[in-house]
Amino acid sequence: MYKIVCKKELNAAVTYMEIEAPFVARKAKAGQFIIFRVDDKSERVPLTIAGYDREKGTVAIIFQKVGLSTEMLGAMNEGDYIQDFVGPLGKPTEVEGKKHVCVVGGGVGCAIALPAARAFKEAGAVVDVIIGFRTKDIVILEEEFRACADNLYLMTDDGSYGEKGFGTVKLQALLEAGTQYDEVLAIGPIPMMKFVCKTTEPFGVKTIVSLNPIMVDGTGMCGGCRVTVGGEVKFACVDGPEFDGHLVDYAELMNRNSTYREREAQTRETHKCRMQKLAEDLIK
Repeated sequence: MYKIVCKKELNAAVTYMEIEAPFVARKAKAGQFIIFRVDDKSERVPLTIAGYDREKGTVAIIFQKVGLSTEMLGAMNEGDYIQDFVGPLGKPTEVEGKKHVCVVGGGVGCAIALPAARAFKEAGAVVDVIIGFRTKDIVILEEEFRACADNLYLMTDDGSYGEKGFGTVKLQALLEAGTQYDEVLAIGPIPMMKFVCKTTEPFGVKTIVSLNPIMVDGTGMCGGCRVTVGGEVKFACVDGPEFDGHLVDYAELMNRNSTYREREAQTRETHKCRMQKLAEDLIK
């Protein structure tokens, strides 16, 4: 069992938690992920590591409450315990040897972009960061990014905060102005990562994306997280989750990610807490 030692609501839909998991914290690196289960009846859910403290033995996760499992996790509080917290899994972000990088985060994907930006900075790179949100009300982690970015560009779709426009608008302007990047790392919704890659491709800038396909075991055995990269089948859990964004088959990725959308919505509507169901049965 793993104890929740810190919980913060970053906005109405996004929650920050620190989990007591010393063995995971000891080896965790930016770009890797964990798989959690709320209890012994729950599904296995992957979340990218948002931070870690080796001395305290804690690992930070940031998640959006979009499905039953994340809603169940979001309903828990400091001092509560979750069943499983497995990791670190996947390959870490490759940060060595880069002189100037741009990290582009979209929405809750900024939670994954933050540890990568920090790791690039610690490795000696000049780090530009572009973070984008729909509106001011859902902006997260602004101060944390300011602490590790040489240049921070905050974008909102409606112009309610920062600059108006998508992150790709700012990235395009920087590239057209002659900014030279060794690498761009894009993390966020699939369409956003796809269009970041379309933006960088004409400039010949290496672009890495962090993929989030459906995943089950996290060890490469089930094959559920397979993606096509450069015409070859890869497993995101062991070959990634980061890949060359110019080679990813985004149409296939989006199609596979929507496979269980209808079932997920149905489960959210019909799920009942086991204690609630027991109480109802006793009343009957």
